[in-house]
Amino acid sequence: MGLPTTAFEAARAQQEKIVQTQPDYGPALCVLGLIDAVLGRKELALHEGRRAIALTPLEKDVLNGSRVLQYFAITAAWAGDKELALQQLEAGLRAPVASFMLSYGALKLHPLWDPLRGDPRFEKIVASLAPKDAK
Repeated sequence: MGLPTTAFEAARAQQEKIVQTQPDYGPALCVLGLIDAVLGRKELALHEGRRAIALTPLEKDVLNGSRVLQYFAITAAWAGDKELALQQLEAGLRAPVASFMLSYGALKLHPLWDPLRGDPRFEKIVASLAPKDAK
């Protein structure tokens, strides 16, 4: 087991403790899902992400609901489900509150979005958010 995997396993153990103390708190479960996606636990990651969304609907909690939705897009990307990731990304962009992770700069450069790079739909989304020429 290499250092990165060991670090993610340790992070997962810590996050799982948080989820156990707050089982109905979607944002904590969403983080656990992202960690599981990075560790290659696709089905578990997607299950945790979907549950996080169900626990944190936009109608009841706009701020956290938007963030959970947006981070589920990253989870789906890392789990290898590009179609789901792009659907969630598009939904996240329509959400009332968009996080920094959905800004042009983050989508263009942040390594969390690397699994979607080169996908024509992703590149079109990124291009649509590019700053317009100020001239």
